[in-house]
Amino acid sequence: MTKVLTDARSIRIKGRSFLAVMLSPDLPFDDWLVRLDDLAARSAGFFLGRPVVLDVTDLPIDRKQLKELISELAARNVSIMGIEGGRPSVLGPGMPPALKGGKPVSDFDLPKQEAAAAPEAASVQAESRPTLQSIVIREPVRSGQSVIFPEGDVTIIGSVASGSEIVAGGSVHIYGTLRGRVMAGSLGNASARIFCRKLEAELVAIDGIYKTAEDMAPELHGQSVQLWLEGDAIRAEKLI
Repeated sequence: MTKVLTDARSIRIKGRSFLAVMLSPDLPFDDWLVRLDDLAARSAGFFLGRPVVLDVTDLPIDRKQLKELISELAARNVSIMGIEGGRPSVLGPGMPPALKGGKPVSDFDLPKQEAAAAPEAASVQAESRPTLQSIVIREPVRSGQSVIFPEGDVTIIGSVASGSEIVAGGSVHIYGTLRGRVMAGSLGNASARIFCRKLEAELVAIDGIYKTAEDMAPELHGQSVQLWLEGDAIRAEKLI
């Protein structure tokens, strides 16, 4: 018997790209988790609401160790959306899916200059322009707002408030006070730099290497500063 489908309604399936935080743990996990706790304690809400991918490439671990690590992260409210670099033998039912082939995307959250001020805790949005290699934000970035531009440099004509963040694939230039979080070189650009007129940052990062406010030299607080990556350490100096 043939059944005739009379309901013409369809299911809409769309593709969408998101910028995820990549966590690359190292052994022993207990020591790495202590460092992660230190970061979370000094930058409250760093992982809140973020898609996180766990990179276990080349780690000599078994399935039990991976499950225990995922459980430890879940206890810290770090939700893993996928696992990259995991051998089939360490993955199993109930674990996040295996991911591969991560690459830069072309849909980002940017502020529209002509738009009204965004509400608290909302991301500033604008249409993506894949041909651009830099953007200029001609307004302060308020608490709770995010500017994400993995394709190149970000320049802020104004201040970056506490509780806000800038994520750039290239360098970040801030012509005002930096009080929030800035992540430059977010897709693996170790030559990226951070420049600001007045340094009061909660956190700065370049190519995944980070410093929190407590790690920064006291004499740099409130100064015009540039920061760059040298080996596995962030260096800083005052701008003349």
